[in-house]
Amino acid sequence: MLLRVKDLSVYYGKAMALENVSLEVAQGAVVTIIGANGAGKSTILKVLSGLWPSTSGEVYFDNKKIEGMEPYEIVSLGLVHIPEGRRLFPYLNVLENLKLGASLRKDKEGIKQDLEGVFTHFPILRDRRKQKAGSLSGGEQMMLAIARGLMSKPRLLLMDEPTLGLAPVMVVELVSVIQAINKTGVSVLLVEQNVFLALQVAHRGYVLEVGKVILEGNIDQFRDSDLVKRAYLGE
Repeated sequence: MLLRVKDLSVYYGKAMALENVSLEVAQGAVVTIIGANGAGKSTILKVLSGLWPSTSGEVYFDNKKIEGMEPYEIVSLGLVHIPEGRRLFPYLNVLENLKLGASLRKDKEGIKQDLEGVFTHFPILRDRRKQKAGSLSGGEQMMLAIARGLMSKPRLLLMDEPTLGLAPVMVVELVSVIQAINKTGVSVLLVEQNVFLALQVAHRGYVLEVGKVILEGNIDQFRDSDLVKRAYLGE
C-alpha cells in the first residue's frame, strides 16, 4: 500500500476538523475523497503534505512514517500536493514555474526529459512558456499547476479541487489528463466536489462528512450507493 492513513484527527483550536479518519491509496490507483464544503477534505491533504499538524493518528507513505516531516522532505519522497486555487507564481513565466517544480531534483537530464514530457501532455504550455502565469486563463493555469507538480517527479499526486472555476469543456479535458497521468504509473488522491468527474476517474472512494468517513468502497459501490445518488448526484 503506497499511502496509509490511520485514525487521523485534527483540531483547529478547539474545533474538530477531522476525527479518526483512515484511508488507503494503493500503488497505481486513483482514489477520490468527496464531500461538501467544510467536510475536512482539504485538511487531509494539508496534513499529508506537511502543511498542517495532526492532533493524533499516523500517516505512512511507502511504509515510512511521515507525520511531522517538513513539506520539502515529503515532496522529496514523491508525495506532491497541487493545492486548491493553483498557487502559481503569477509574475514568473510558465517555464520558470515549471522549473521551480523541479527545485529539489539534481538530475539535470531527467528534468530536461520531464519538461519535454509535460509539454507533450500540455502543448499549450510550450506555446505560453514565456508568458507570465498570472495572465493565463483558468484552464491554462490548472494545466500549469498540474505540470509543475509533475516536474517534482511524484509517485503520489494530491489534487485539491482541480475543477474549481473551470469551464465545462475544461472539466472534460481534465478527466483525460488525470487518466493519462495515472497511466504513467503515478497514483492520485483526488479531492473533488464534482462527483461526476470523480466517478469517471477513480478506482476507489471515500465520502467525508463533518470530519468523518461515512462511506468507503470501490467506485462501482459508489455508483450504486443511495447515499451518493441522493446527496451528491441529485437522484
